[in-house]
Amino acid sequence: MSPIHDQSYRRYQGDRRPVGHAWRVIAGDGIRQMLAKRVFLGLFIFAWIPFIVRAVQMYFATSLGGSVPQASAFLSISPNTFRDFLDQQSVFVFFMTIYIGAGLIANDRRANALQIYLSKPMLRMEYIGGKLLVLVSFLLSVTLVPALLLLVLQAAFAGNLTFLRANLFLIPAVVLSSFIIVTVASFTMLALSSLSKSSRFVAVMYTGAIFFTSALYGALSLIFGSTRVAWVSIGANMEQVIDVIFRKTPRYEVPTVICAMVLLALVVVSISVLERRVRGVEVVS
Repeated sequence: MSPIHDQSYRRYQGDRRPVGHAWRVIAGDGIRQMLAKRVFLGLFIFAWIPFIVRAVQMYFATSLGGSVPQASAFLSISPNTFRDFLDQQSVFVFFMTIYIGAGLIANDRRANALQIYLSKPMLRMEYIGGKLLVLVSFLLSVTLVPALLLLVLQAAFAGNLTFLRANLFLIPAVVLSSFIIVTVASFTMLALSSLSKSSRFVAVMYTGAIFFTSALYGALSLIFGSTRVAWVSIGANMEQVIDVIFRKTPRYEVPTVICAMVLLALVVVSISVLERRVRGVEVVS
């Protein structure tokens, strides 16, 4: 017979880490899980193809110089090049948001893991922050990172900083626009993920929110014969605000302030939903 060891209460002898660092573990684990999926890696690599195309465009635009005026004019680089690049990346942001974000909280709810997470000495904001960082990291890697690299490549190919000096606003414009795109997409998806235990249903809800608001805008614009109703579309609000950031003529008649307020309201509502839905077992120490 094996001896029965004393299983009574014992004081924890391990190292105690201060509260406020658990988000790193959650974020790191989520990022590693995504990088281990071949489908995601394929999507991620595909999302960098527009960067390669733009880089080639910049190379030929600077190397041709004035030798071939027609080609040089066609391949010319301007602030609109970077605005158009972020527009192109919005498609990849959409698919990556669904693939990465749909199950971030929904899967934990389905497995009842949310109660386990929050029954430990972990702040609710740590859990949300860790999950949010997983999505934000990957979305910034296909928006902010390649856009800034394009600015660096333009200067490298040209051999001078003439373009950058003439368009210094591009750096803050790229940074601010990327963060707006990523923030709205991340908070919206995370809030929807907290509402269901099915990642597929969350994906459908997010897709519906994007396409339904766009369809609603299309119908209302036909009825009223004006683009002043563009504020009902999440995508249109984003386009309007970013156009102004890049100093382009806004494509819709609606005031940009209203579009910015709608996007801000969407983030605030998402935070409110997360505050209500992400709850666990309170631990009394």
